[in-house]
Amino acid sequence: MALSLDIITLGVPQQAAAHAFYAAAFSVTAAADEQPAHLDLHGTGRLALQQIDALAADVDADPATTGFRGYVLSCAVDQPAEVEALLGTATVQGATVVRQAKKQLFGEFTAVHRAPDGAVWKLAAATKKNTAPVPDPPKPTETAVFLGVASPKASLVFYTALGMSVDRDYGDTFIDFTISDGVCRLGLLTRKALAKDAGVAEVGDGFSALVLTHLAGSREEVDALLAAAESAGGRVAAAVAHPDRGAYAGYFTDPDGYHWRVTTAA
Repeated sequence: MALSLDIITLGVPQQAAAHAFYAAAFSVTAAADEQPAHLDLHGTGRLALQQIDALAADVDADPATTGFRGYVLSCAVDQPAEVEALLGTATVQGATVVRQAKKQLFGEFTAVHRAPDGAVWKLAAATKKNTAPVPDPPKPTETAVFLGVASPKASLVFYTALGMSVDRDYGDTFIDFTISDGVCRLGLLTRKALAKDAGVAEVGDGFSALVLTHLAGSREEVDALLAAAESAGGRVAAAVAHPDRGAYAGYFTDPDGYHWRVTTAA
C-alpha cells in the first residue's frame, strides 16, 4: 500500500472551456480510460476537470475561493525554448503571464502563468541552454503539484505514513517524493515560499479547487489508505460505492486541508 498521485483534478468555472484550454495549451488528448474530462499529460500523469461546484460538493466544501489557492502546478521540459513555446501557446489560449520566461539564479529556466480557471502553472527547464530543435509539441518530462504547507517536515511524516518515499529532503525548505512512470510528482514548500517562487501574493482563502486522486487496486486498498490517513492525523470521509460512476471511493484531507480522493472500480 502506497499513495501515489495518479490524477490532478481541478475545479473550473466552465468545464468545456477549461478542457479546450488545457488540450490546446499542452497539446494533449483524452486519456485512455475514455473519461471525457481526463487529459493524458503525455504519460506524466492525468489532468481531470470538473465544475467547481460539483467538485466542492464531492468533498463537502464551500466552493468559494479567493486569491492564492495554496498550490502551484508544474510542467518540466528539457530546454528553455520549450518553456517559451508552452508559455506562448498558453497565453494565446487565454492564460495570463505571471512571470516571463527567464533564467533563474541557479541555472533553471522558468516561466509562470495563470490559466483562465485560476490555477497557477510553473513551466521549467533544468538547463539554461537549448541543445536541440523544439519538438512539436513540447512534451513534459514531469508534471507536479507543489503544496504550500505550514511545515514541510510535519507534512513529510503524514505522507510517509501513507507509503510515499522521499526523493529530496531539505527540511522545512523543500521536500518531494519519488514517482513512477505515468504519475505526477508531489512536492512540499511553506505557503510563503511557494507563493514567492511563483511570483504571486500569498493571501488567499476558501476552497483550493483541487482534489488529488489515487487509483487503488481494490476496495481493501482504499479502506487501508483511508485508515492510514486517519491514523496519521488526516480528516477522513468513509468510502462508499458510487454506482453512477462505477467506483468505490473515499476522501481525506491532509493536515493542511488539501483534499485527496482514493478510488477503485466498483
